[in-house]
Amino acid sequence: MKQVFGVEGMTCGGCAQGVEQKIAVLPNVSNVQVSLEKKNIEFETSKPITTTVIEALLPEKYKVYNLPNDKKQEIATSVKEEKTKLQQLRPLFLILSYISIASFWIHFQEMDVSAMMLTFMGLFYIVFSFFKFLDIKGFVNSFSMYDPLAKRFLAYVWVYPFIETILGLLFLTRTYTKIGLILTLIILGITTVGVTKTLINKEEIKCACLGTTLKLPMTEATFIENALMIIMAIQMLVFNFS
Repeated sequence: MKQVFGVEGMTCGGCAQGVEQKIAVLPNVSNVQVSLEKKNIEFETSKPITTTVIEALLPEKYKVYNLPNDKKQEIATSVKEEKTKLQQLRPLFLILSYISIASFWIHFQEMDVSAMMLTFMGLFYIVFSFFKFLDIKGFVNSFSMYDPLAKRFLAYVWVYPFIETILGLLFLTRTYTKIGLILTLIILGITTVGVTKTLINKEEIKCACLGTTLKLPMTEATFIENALMIIMAIQMLVFNFS
């Protein structure tokens, strides 16, 4: 039989993964699925399980409540209507718009496209690293859910915001620019592989590009922003450093 429970208290992909691991140890339970977006737990079981049993397995911050199967679709629809993906991504679009306008305005008089791209990349890294530092622990949990290198080396995740800050400063000060562009290709190339796999598998996890404070969903927008940076890095290397 299938059972579905609502759960409050999950704030990131790491929370969802932790809940899933704890539920999976229950006897007679299989096919455990935890949705951070829908705030529920779904699994197959041969014997009915109560909310008391679920809550006993989880930390006190989680609250579990019954969620009948016939209400699952209704609540999922309600959540979707309450906050669409476009609304969730609004902060990302605003930030990218501000960075784009600032980069254009700074170099408006000389109309130097290469300078505009370097400034854009520098501001991109500085702003995005700032949001990661707001909740670095949450970022570590979320980023390690999909980045291939982060999954293998946890230390890499902890230093990642610092790497972004350094790259931002290199681009803004025009220092060791070629090294920064090569690192951009490597780092964002690896991340884009993980993002692509997540999108193909339709996994419901949070995007860590702006940390976890803004709670952005993983969508095609994440792929596009990474691809944009990679394309600019390639163009700069080919036309300015070849």
